[in-house]
Amino acid sequence: MQELLGEFDCHLRVLRNELGVKLYTKGQAVHVVGPPESVARAQSVIHDLLRIIRKEGSLAEADVRDRIEEYSPLENSSEARPSSELLPLVPQVRPRTPGQEEYLHSIAETDVTLCFGPAGTGKTYLSVAAAISHFKRGLVNRIVLTRPAVEAGESLGFLPGTLVEKVNPYLVPLFDALNDILGFERARKLIERGVVEVAPLAFMRGRSLNHSFVILDEAQNTTYPQMKMFVTRMGRNSRAVITGDITQIDLERRENSGFIFALRILKDLSPDVRIVELKESDVVRNPIVQRIINAYIRFEGDLEERRGKE
Repeated sequence: MQELLGEFDCHLRVLRNELGVKLYTKGQAVHVVGPPESVARAQSVIHDLLRIIRKEGSLAEADVRDRIEEYSPLENSSEARPSSELLPLVPQVRPRTPGQEEYLHSIAETDVTLCFGPAGTGKTYLSVAAAISHFKRGLVNRIVLTRPAVEAGESLGFLPGTLVEKVNPYLVPLFDALNDILGFERARKLIERGVVEVAPLAFMRGRSLNHSFVILDEAQNTTYPQMKMFVTRMGRNSRAVITGDITQIDLERRENSGFIFALRILKDLSPDVRIVELKESDVVRNPIVQRIINAYIRFEGDLEERRGKE
């Protein structure tokens, strides 16, 4: 607790002043008092700071200010819904950009959400957080996380090892998000109980998924038949989120992507189906990622222009 408060309560004063809340400590507990939105923001900041302390063993004032900045109110969103309403019971996760907020609105209000955008925009992480929120509120009985097992030119059938060993490398990003939000032990127990299922897309064939929150990640690497199979798996009281990056298609022929077909075929099925585009401005990783993405976009644009002149 002393690491969180800082020497002579220096961290505590920064938290109080910057977040506009009152903080009281009693033993190992921290009590937050203030307006509901400020309290939710403070709880998210404190959760992140405690995670830093567990990992690093100490806390610098720069860490405190960085986390406060990360959880600053959304710009250009004067009517934004409080984060606690978008992700009830998952206070440590919140949208960082207007695009991410639109994404969570769609998940909350729509049976099927298709989201496409570049790496680092939170497509996978936010969908897993939404799934956990739905499960904790009793809206679904299980969470199903899946990916097509073809990436970077590799085929599942030609990889060495057992089925579990073959599948795991493709599902690591989903496991990472799950473990980060729930904690490793809690996530492991839910997987062992079958409440959370993480499996390759091929395992969805022939099933009807009732009372489930189903996430299809890396959907750009599905074929047309695979995507059609997936979107027809939904059963009663289920919700589906399909995410992908259409600039990162690893199929032999880009035009065979089932995700691109789905974006065209399902675009007029609102309000039951919604399509959300996340853009470069929604990237929330290290700022260098944003610059790298922009550099590649400029390079590829110049390359296409030169090819057009040849």
